[in-house]
Amino acid sequence: MSLLIKPIITEKSMAETAKGRFSFKVLKGAKKPEIKRAVESQFGVKVRGVQTLVYKGERKRNLRNRARIVSSDWKKAIVSLAEGQKIDLFESDSQGGKKA
Repeated sequence: MSLLIKPIITEKSMAETAKGRFSFKVLKGAKKPEIKRAVESQFGVKVRGVQTLVYKGERKRNLRNRARIVSSDWKKAIVSLAEGQKIDLFESDSQGGKKA
């Protein structure tokens, strides 16, 4: 199982790709050196640095039946690549579709 769950595709994260910074949702227990190795092996690039952020899950109450809805905590990794390196998140596969 890979540490990288999925890339984060937002306006802000796509603007950062021009600067060589890519955002990924990763496993909560993933450490920075592990994330660096996973990105380097999966995409074949040289990683300069990794920053991580932990987002706390939200707790909401449904007033109708007083149930608590809880979204789980998750971790985001912002990976800075070495000069001249790039990850193509939307490269085409052999069937003509898109791969993420």
